[in-house]
Amino acid sequence: MPMGSWPILLRNWTGTVSKEKNSNAASRIPVPIARHLRALEEAINEQMRYRNPIPTVDIIIEVEGGVVLIERKNPPFGWAIPGGYVDYGESLERCAVREAAEETSLDVELTRQFHTYSSPDRDKRHHSISTVFIAIAKGTPRGADDAIRAGVFTRDGLPDNIAFDHRQILEDYFNRRY
Repeated sequence: MPMGSWPILLRNWTGTVSKEKNSNAASRIPVPIARHLRALEEAINEQMRYRNPIPTVDIIIEVEGGVVLIERKNPPFGWAIPGGYVDYGESLERCAVREAAEETSLDVELTRQFHTYSSPDRDKRHHSISTVFIAIAKGTPRGADDAIRAGVFTRDGLPDNIAFDHRQILEDYFNRRY
């Protein structure tokens, strides 16, 4: 199908988006960009059709002296249990080990799957589902990747500013709600 016959998203001078078919403006868009716009429009339509929660993992890392938390480099700011997004084709377990190493510089051994947390408001940015693992590690954690720093905390010494629903997760962990 010739490019000019495709509806193309165009931004007019007012900043609004309009669809124009066979317009002069559409014919001036280079073909690679027009293809990219079509692919982007299809991806947006696909995502709007299937709005699924995003899978994530969090890892409660037990070390001598307590559990490891990281101070987040990116919003939402605060202290958090190390964790992150599951990559396509990656198992939850592999993701947990990878995220622990990336954010704390620790090699962990997963000891058990703890709980899955799925409240739609657990992350203000989007609906995510987190499977939480418990792991053990030796050594001193060092903040890296998305972490400004890492620290070791006890139940009675948790920081005030804890991101997401991680205070609830830690409460469940310390109260042994398995």
